[in-house]
Amino acid sequence: MKQVSRAPELITTQWFNSDSPNSLEANLGKVVLVEVFQMLCPGCVSHGLPQAQQVHNMFPKSEVVVLGLHSVFEHHDAMTPTSLEAFLHEYRVTFPVGVDAPSKAHDLPQTMMTYGMRGTPTLLLISREGALAGHHFGQVPDLRLGAEIAALMQGETVPRKDDQIDSNIRPDSVVDNTCTDAGCTVKDF
Repeated sequence: MKQVSRAPELITTQWFNSDSPNSLEANLGKVVLVEVFQMLCPGCVSHGLPQAQQVHNMFPKSEVVVLGLHSVFEHHDAMTPTSLEAFLHEYRVTFPVGVDAPSKAHDLPQTMMTYGMRGTPTLLLISREGALAGHHFGQVPDLRLGAEIAALMQGETVPRKDDQIDSNIRPDSVVDNTCTDAGCTVKDF
C-alpha cells in the first residue's frame, strides 16, 4: 500500500458548534471539507459559508465532514470569538468551526501560514487517508466541488487545477490586502 503524506493538523484555540475539539486525525476514513473564512469577508459570507453549509446538510456525516476555520488576518479587534459566536448563530452555520491560532511573530494565523493560504475564502479537501487533495482560493463552482467530493468518496484522486497549491508552496508575489465580492487576499507572507 502506498504511503500517504498527511495534511497538517488544524491549529485552533477554540471550537464552536462542537462539544469537543475537532481534528483531521479524528476524521480519518471520511472526506473532510475545511472552509477557511473571515466573518467580514464578502466572498465568505455570500458564497463560501453557504456552500459549506450546503455540503454539511447534503452529504452523509458518516462519509463527509465539514469543518470551518475562522482565520483572521485583518480587523482583529472586530472579529473576536464573541462576535464569531453571534455571527454563526445569525447566519445559521451549524457545522463545527474552529478559531485559527494567532501567530506571535506574524499577522497571519498559524494554520493559514502552515497551508500557505492566499486569503479567504479558502477551501481545503482532505482525502479519506488524510492527504490534502484540494486547496482552492476564492469561489469554487458548486458542480466542481460536488464532483471533487464524489471522487474522494470513491477513493479516487482529485485532478489538480491551476488554483490548487501544495501546502509547502507560498505565492511568489505579494498581493494587496483587499476584499471584494470574490474574497479577501492577504497582504504578504
